[in-house]
Amino acid sequence: MMRPSLLDEILHLPPEERLRLVEGVWDSLVTSTDELPVPDWHMAELDARLADPSEQATISLEELKDRLR
Repeated sequence: MMRPSLLDEILHLPPEERLRLVEGVWDSLVTSTDELPVPDWHMAELDARLADPSEQATISLEELKDRLR
């Protein structure tokens, strides 16, 4: 858990500095992947998707644009 005083300091930073801080923290997680827990249901979903990638529904970029309009 983060110290309240540290959180207060972070929240008082200008938005662009907070964004850089978040990006730095996020990027640092790449080096800690072995330490991050992956829920069993995530692994089950990944296994299911990798078992037969052709089963995944796909649409073209044009179809996506049409849906978004």
